[in-house]
Amino acid sequence: MVVDFRRNPLALPPLTIMDSTVATVESFRFLGSTISQDLKRERHIDSIVKNAQLRLFFLRQLKKYILPQERLTQFYSAVIESVLCTSITVWFGSATKSDEDISE
Repeated sequence: MVVDFRRNPLALPPLTIMDSTVATVESFRFLGSTISQDLKRERHIDSIVKNAQLRLFFLRQLKKYILPQERLTQFYSAVIESVLCTSITVWFGSATKSDEDISE
């Protein structure tokens, strides 16, 4: 991944390490955060929301078994809220209004 905000970015030669060319990517995950080439947080926020929605499915399944509200709240705090709060200091400050609405 190359981060270059110049108006006319230079064409860089391919990076080679031990006779192996390193691939250029548009985004990658580092310490749980998705970093994109333009340094925007949309991909990271989308992946967090997608992961939380997958876990909400299990909460809905548990609700079908008529568990006490306290147990459902514990499940939410342990499994879903932990995903939403992962690296929140990184992405929440730059979140747009629509991103905040989705995460709520």
